[in-house]
Amino acid sequence: MNWQTVTTTPDLLGESPFWHPQEQMLYWVDIPGKKVHRLKPCADTGTRDVQSWDLPQEPGCIAPARRGGLVLALREGVYRALHWGGTLEKIVPAPFDTTTTRFNDGKCDALGRLWAGTVYEPRNARLAELYCIDARGTVEQHTAPRVASKQGDAVVANGLAWSPDNTRLYWADTTHHVIYVWDWEAVTSAMTNRRVFHQFASKPVAWTTHMAQAGSYGGRPDGSAVDVQGNYYVAMFEGQRLLKFASTGELLAEIPTPTRCTTMPCFGGEDLKTLFITTASYNRSAEELVAQPLAGHVFSMRVEVPGLPVNFFED
Repeated sequence: MNWQTVTTTPDLLGESPFWHPQEQMLYWVDIPGKKVHRLKPCADTGTRDVQSWDLPQEPGCIAPARRGGLVLALREGVYRALHWGGTLEKIVPAPFDTTTTRFNDGKCDALGRLWAGTVYEPRNARLAELYCIDARGTVEQHTAPRVASKQGDAVVANGLAWSPDNTRLYWADTTHHVIYVWDWEAVTSAMTNRRVFHQFASKPVAWTTHMAQAGSYGGRPDGSAVDVQGNYYVAMFEGQRLLKFASTGELLAEIPTPTRCTTMPCFGGEDLKTLFITTASYNRSAEELVAQPLAGHVFSMRVEVPGLPVNFFED
């Protein structure tokens, strides 16, 4: 696969990439680095100048907002910034204990509601949840956004995505190596008929990076994206691969990635046929970082089938 290195400086834990169609820019976050990044790739000059915005808390996920700027799910709540680098206004306080839990993977649905999962940081109990934040009309009505817990029983929330026809919702628990799928009703946001989309093998207790080529462990599901045909792409953290599943659950392709810890894909470019991936260098061994000096960088490659465009936050 012809991956191109997009960035020149690595992130600790790159996540939550999206392509802004009006700005023609790629956005993503570095969670422990407490930053939002953006860049406008330039094929003609090869320039990859990254703009960075320092944040006061860890950003779990971000999304573009219809009125401008971003919505950001940080540790202590959901915030709005009306423009890049602007003042952060808390619109929803964290509905959980922020000493043990923070927001993680998330994105907006087709109706403009932000869905954000959490990670329970002790990772010894299934206390992570998936929240839906509905802020539609709140600016004009001077009301607070509506917050609902939609699912629980997880440790590390990841893999959130919807089918192109908005009738299916995907969500993963990275710790338990499982991706679920629900029937989804867009207007009411009701999730029904949960079933396992794919259960991956557990990580062997004594696994080390030296065993990565032995096939004993293929990583665990992290962030995801969906293309216009309804195929579900999932980054396999520690697996050095991206998997492409049909909506039926059939594995269509295994795409090797440049570094071991791939975190999340997204589709971008003017035609949405550029596949971007974020990666991680955080908490990796010195030996692994020597062997994989590009860990933490953003990469891209061209694909034949375009992805779905990003959904905007409505408030």
